[in-house]
Amino acid sequence: MDDLNIGFVPNKCIIGHMPRQALVLIILIISACAPKPDPNIQIQVAVLSTLTALPASTSAPIPSPYPTPTPFNLAGLFCEYQFCIGHPVDMAFFDVNAQSGATSSSNYSQGLLAAFSENLFIQVMWQLASGSTDPQFMLDLILDDVDTRTGTLDVKLIRDMNVVFTPITTTATTVLPFGGAGAWICGERAFAWKVYSSQAENAQSLFDAALDRFQCNR
Repeated sequence: MDDLNIGFVPNKCIIGHMPRQALVLIILIISACAPKPDPNIQIQVAVLSTLTALPASTSAPIPSPYPTPTPFNLAGLFCEYQFCIGHPVDMAFFDVNAQSGATSSSNYSQGLLAAFSENLFIQVMWQLASGSTDPQFMLDLILDDVDTRTGTLDVKLIRDMNVVFTPITTTATTVLPFGGAGAWICGERAFAWKVYSSQAENAQSLFDAALDRFQCNR
């Protein structure tokens, strides 16, 4: 091995000019003599490394709250033609136009409803009134010749709606001689409401209860 020039110095092994074939042979011999790594140990090291890399504690995800249903009582509520209005629970509205054999029933643009019992008769009507802000003209439409306004006209703003109300008396029936009528604007439509009652004092409260549950698509 004349070509092999190996010199030793403290703490170092110096390999001089060595042929490539001899260097490869030495590497193969060293590799063959080196102890084989234990596969089990390699797996354990890999698992340990993975566990070490994990956060010490993982915060629980914030739960997404489910929407809470809002109780909504449908008793005494009429909803159709893109509006809702309250009425006594022992009564139900029907479409007057459909019952009378008119060519078309009530719809979004115009309509007439009625409900009655032994002690009450209620009407509701509506029509398009784009640009209108004063609903008093609807009182003229819903009051018949047999109806008479009494007292003063009550004008107020309820939930951004212009509302008017007046007590009335009527000769339409001797059983229900008292009542009241109201009108209001909601969106592009004007609405009117009327009641005949056996008692003069409950007309206002009936109107307030109807309007309290009133909503319309604007």
